[in-house]
Amino acid sequence: MALASLLAPSLTADENRTDPLAPKQPHYPGKVKNVILLFMGGGPSQFEMFDYKPTLEKLDGTLPPPELLNGYRAAFINPNSKLLGPKYKFAKHGECGAELSELLPHTAGIVDHLCIVKSMKTDAFNHAPAQLMMSTGSQQFGRPSMGSWVTYGLGSETRDLPAYIVFNSGSKGPSAGSGNWNSGFLPTVYSGVEFRSSGDPVLYLSNPNGIDTTMQRQTLDAVNQLNRGRLDVVGDPEIATRINSYEMAFRMQASAPEAMALKDEPQHILDMYGAKPGETSFANNCLLARRLVQKGVRFVQLFHESWDQHGNLKNGIAANCKDTDQASAALVKDLKQHGMLKDTLVIWGGEFGRTPMVQGGNDGRDHHPNSFTMWLAGGGFKGGTVHGSTDELGFNVAENPVHVHDLHATILHQLGFNHKQLTHRFQGRDYRLTDVHGEVVKELLG
Repeated sequence: MALASLLAPSLTADENRTDPLAPKQPHYPGKVKNVILLFMGGGPSQFEMFDYKPTLEKLDGTLPPPELLNGYRAAFINPNSKLLGPKYKFAKHGECGAELSELLPHTAGIVDHLCIVKSMKTDAFNHAPAQLMMSTGSQQFGRPSMGSWVTYGLGSETRDLPAYIVFNSGSKGPSAGSGNWNSGFLPTVYSGVEFRSSGDPVLYLSNPNGIDTTMQRQTLDAVNQLNRGRLDVVGDPEIATRINSYEMAFRMQASAPEAMALKDEPQHILDMYGAKPGETSFANNCLLARRLVQKGVRFVQLFHESWDQHGNLKNGIAANCKDTDQASAALVKDLKQHGMLKDTLVIWGGEFGRTPMVQGGNDGRDHHPNSFTMWLAGGGFKGGTVHGSTDELGFNVAENPVHVHDLHATILHQLGFNHKQLTHRFQGRDYRLTDVHGEVVKELLG
């Protein structure tokens, strides 16, 4: 402890008061220090990737049993929609023998590092509410995101970069927009900061003509002195956020370009990810996530919003996998070879899955909250395992259901938190990421 305090940058009492991102201790020692969330916006089809259903293949083109749809609410399809078998071939991989489709050759190579959860469930069947549910634990706007809760609870291990960074790729931004990384009723210092993977990482990071470092530093010192005086009077945490933001922006002028310099990576690493410096891509974002976590960024969230295949399923999901499979697997391998996978958690998944019934003629699937698949790697999750199962048509969870609230509770557990005690009082009530639900799924943990 003494050595750590000597090696770490010292904080004065005044800096501690105005630095809400100073490192904090969790409830108990956790196994996870950093989180990288690979959010596949739009709802990837589990039937073409992870959850092979021979019965569904056999019954392709027939009507589902009427009792299966009793009380079922879908986004678009009607009760007369026929069953649609998987569009791609599956095979077993790794020592664990997990079945993956031919669309995921790179993920197949890391399958023994993955904890694949086939029994995920959520409450929402439209994109924005379901994305908010996965990101914040609620279908309503205004709640803090998971990344905000994590940085609120743990602070940050870097003073030169934001604690929580967000990237976007794919054909469009996420349906729920910045609600996916907003801090809600927590102080805004805990919000995600959206970075660009090419050009200046953050807009207006460079000084305008005529402003040098000395002038900028003097201006910041004067403004911060006024803000600290006001903070002493009213104690508003948003003033501390403003002070922190100004200082962070000043330090980021040097640290952010260096952190984002993919050209500094060896060519074999760029090739492993399929990354190309100067471009905007999911592959670049995955490699940037590893670099940022190395530098102490607590939570990195990568959105790839392209998975909403109501039609053109076969071609669309193949293109999505081509964009994401190699880089997702490379991230896990890269973290492993850097010795970082043991305390960095990688999460892959979307807001819900897709229906076993067809939509859009003969080549599409509708939204489906009843069952879908996600995977986790590192951070003490049990690699080489498949948890849960669905019924023979993949319509409902058959064994070991994992609700989104349960997933959140388990992630917080690995970070060192009792999810029922990581709370913030707002409007007379103690709120938490898991609301009033959630149980730790210990079977997922090594």
